[in-house]
Amino acid sequence: MTARIIDGKQVAAEMRAELKAEVARLKEQGIIPGLGVVLVGDDPASKSYVTAKERACEEIGIYSDDNRLDASISQRELMALVEKMNGDPKINGILVQSPLPDGLNEPEVVLAIDPAKDVDGFHPVNVGKMVIGEKAFWPCTPHGIIQMLIHSGVTIEGADIVIVGRGNLVGKPLANLLIQKSNMGNATVTVCHTRTKNLSNHTKRADIVVAAVGRPNTITADMVKDGAVVIDVGVNRVEDATKKRGYRLVGDVDFETVKEKASLITPVPGGVGPMTITMLLYNTVESAKRAAGLDV
Repeated sequence: MTARIIDGKQVAAEMRAELKAEVARLKEQGIIPGLGVVLVGDDPASKSYVTAKERACEEIGIYSDDNRLDASISQRELMALVEKMNGDPKINGILVQSPLPDGLNEPEVVLAIDPAKDVDGFHPVNVGKMVIGEKAFWPCTPHGIIQMLIHSGVTIEGADIVIVGRGNLVGKPLANLLIQKSNMGNATVTVCHTRTKNLSNHTKRADIVVAAVGRPNTITADMVKDGAVVIDVGVNRVEDATKKRGYRLVGDVDFETVKEKASLITPVPGGVGPMTITMLLYNTVESAKRAAGLDV
């Protein structure tokens, strides 16, 4: 058996086409979704990511307010900018790219964002609502994973899912979403982590394995059962002298061996990554609809 590849780029393209059509319909009603983007400092990875998000906004017709700030900005100045965007009716979503430079208090910035514009789904109000099953902005990467599974025809309800990783960005929120009593949940979920004993005992019984630990080759072929669905969230740089940039990107899964046992698998790159930005766009459009009093 060789796994079918879950192409995150293709799923993202399909969803963005739907979003583009929806944005066009909203504009006919005078509603223009807007995303306020804040990038502090010149971290290359953050700059690349923010640029990709801005291109995605342009692609589907979302207004993007681009704020690129020097790393020397004070906490007070950054908080003032967030407060300004909170009160700007043209801005439906606020994205402050993390990590922030040393000396800035990131949790304080997250708390300052209006929960109604928290399209990253990081504000404790949205996290709390998500956990108890109320309407909220879901974190983009976990939501993107669920959409990938649905678009690939994977049955979530009743599935035995093992998530390897308990981080606040992926592991914890994904587990919460998958156990919800909803058409995108109703799974039985086990969360494993660095203190889990006999990790393979858990992963070998899973219908779906999600790897989100940030360590190459954490999941190997002997750790998954035949026909499992494997979602690789990791993005790791591995030295590679054959590459012009001196490294290559790999996930948390030993892709070449695991793909011979799995039924479906995501590649790195080109798997989960494109979905994260797409779900940010999705949340921004939803926020614009809510602000306009439209049912969502």
